[in-house]
Amino acid sequence: MATDTATPPQPSGLRESKKQETRQLISDQATRLFIAQGFERTTIAEIAIASRIAKKTVTNYFARKEDLALDHQEAFAASLAEAVAARRPGESALAVLRRAFQDAAAAQNPVAGFAGPDFARMIADSPTLTACLRGLHDQREHRLAEALAEATGAESGDITVQTAAGLLATVHRVLFQRIQDLTLAGRPGDEIARTITADAAEAFGLLEPALADYATA
Repeated sequence: MATDTATPPQPSGLRESKKQETRQLISDQATRLFIAQGFERTTIAEIAIASRIAKKTVTNYFARKEDLALDHQEAFAASLAEAVAARRPGESALAVLRRAFQDAAAAQNPVAGFAGPDFARMIADSPTLTACLRGLHDQREHRLAEALAEATGAESGDITVQTAAGLLATVHRVLFQRIQDLTLAGRPGDEIARTITADAAEAFGLLEPALADYATA
């Protein structure tokens, strides 16, 4: 009687765990190489060698090289829209976004811009990543507009929705860049968090006359 020596299939939970481990390994090795030698000068082949996997495996996990450097893209693009969707009863879009930013600053959340000096320099030195980040800011504004339209019952192309989304997203864009600039200037994270919290209070305060009650839950 023949013996079946085939490897039994792995449980789905274990397979998923191994996929996440591989994805994290690739991301970590890619970031290390990008920081050491620059984004543009690093190749997918080098990342594959450093990760001890096939080049095709890298592209299976990350369709674009930019995705290797900016691996929190979905969380970033969705952050403002998700905050608006989760606002409390009586809370306006402005109020919840201000609260969410304050929480992110206190936690020094990488999605808010607290990624450290090496990462900030990597972005600043790469035209490709700088352009990609601009695109992510645009995506975040677009998704915020969709969330505001749903919150107010307006069309997504409504001028009030578009203007409100533009104003709120611009404050976040300015604050993100402020965090990057302070990081590149060598300021420690705790000091940046304190500075940016004060800056955010002033920036969001400028929008109070127009948006204090807009999209209130």
